Amino acid sequence: MPHDPASTLAAADPITALDDRRTTRMSPLLSPALLRAEHPVDRAVAETVTLGRRDTVDILDGRDDRLLVLVGPCSVHDTDAARHYARLLAEHAERVRDDLHIVMRVYFEKPRTTLGWKGLINDPGLDGTYAVNDGLRLARRLLLDISALGLPVGSEFLDPITPQYLADTVTWGSIGARTAASQVHRQLCSALSMPVGVKNSTEGDVQVAVDAVRAAGASHVFPGINPDGLAALVTTSGNPDCHVILRGSASGPNHDAGTVASTLARLREAGLPERVVVDASHGNSRKDHVRQAAVVRELAARVADGERGVTGLMLESFLEAGRQDLTLGRREDLDYGRSITDACLDWPTTATLLDELAAAVRARRGA
Repeated sequence: MPHDPASTLAAADPITALDDRRTTRMSPLLSPALLRAEHPVDRAVAETVTLGRRDTVDILDGRDDRLLVLVGPCSVHDTDAARHYARLLAEHAERVRDDLHIVMRVYFEKPRTTLGWKGLINDPGLDGTYAVNDGLRLARRLLLDISALGLPVGSEFLDPITPQYLADTVTWGSIGARTAASQVHRQLCSALSMPVGVKNSTEGDVQVAVDAVRAAGASHVFPGINPDGLAALVTTSGNPDCHVILRGSASGPNHDAGTVASTLARLREAGLPERVVVDASHGNSRKDHVRQAAVVRELAARVADGERGVTGLMLESFLEAGRQDLTLGRREDLDYGRSITDACLDWPTTATLLDELAAAVRARRGA
C-alpha cells in the first residue's frame, strides 16, 4: 500500500511535527539581573575595572608607553588554582606596574574545532552534567574575587548571551580565531563596554580581523536579551577600542616585524587606529608552550630597540607547565594548577618573562 505523507502528519502532534525534533530537553536559565544581584560589583571591583579599561585604552591609543600584557590559563577549570595564580600575578603586577599593564586571562568558554570540554560555564563539574547555572555563578564569583585583588581580568566572549552575566566585571575582551568572521560576534563587540581584541583566523587571514575591528566600530541593531533574560532588540553606538591580535596559524608564526608592519598598514588603509597585540601562543609558538618564551624574548628585544607597533602581548600561563588530559567525572585525578586545555608556561618562567618585558620597556624609554 503506498505511503501517505498527509496521513502521517495528521496523526502527529502538529507542533512537535514542525519543531523540537532534535531538542531533548530545555531547562530554565537564571537571568543576568538575578546573578548580578546575587554577586554584585562593589566599589573596589568597580575601580579595578574602570581603571583597568582606562589604562588599556591609553596604551592602545599611545598615551601610555607601557606594554599591555594579557596572561593566565588557557581556560579555567579549577577556581581555587585560578585564585592561587591570581594572587601571585597580582603581587608581580604591582612590582612592574610602571612598565607593564597586566591583565589576567580568565577564560571560561573553550571554542572547539570538533568536540571536547567546552569550559567552566558549560560544564563546571567536569563530568558532563552541564550545570550551566552553577557555572555562571562560579565564573562571576571568580571574576569578582580576582578584581578585588586590584588585578584586572580579560575574557573571551564565545556565546553571545554570556556577556550579560559577566561583562561588567571584565576589563578586556577577546574574540577568537574561529569567530572573527562572525557577524553575531562583530555586533556583540560593538555593544561591549571594554576594549576587545580580535584574532586573525585559524588559516592566518589577518584581513578578517581588520574587517571585524571596522565592523565592531559601527552602530548595529540586532536581537539579544535584556538583563531580565527577555528577548530584546539591541541598538549599539559602536566600539572604538577594538584591535587586532596576531596569533599565527596552522602554517606558522606571524609575529615577525614584517607582518606587524603590514597589519598596521591594513589598519591605516581602513581608516582605523594602528594597534596590534601579539599572542605568543597558538600558531606563533607552533602550539608548543615552551616556544612562547622565545616569542616573548624576540618581541622584548624589538621593544628595547624602539618597536612601537606592538602594543601588547598574550601568554598562556598557569601554576604548572604543560597540560593534562581530562577524564569526565575524574576531577580527583588531575594535577593541581596544570591546564586541561592548551599547554601553558609555568609560573616561575612567566615571572621571569614579565621582568624581561618590563626591562625592555625601560630600555625603549631610555633610547
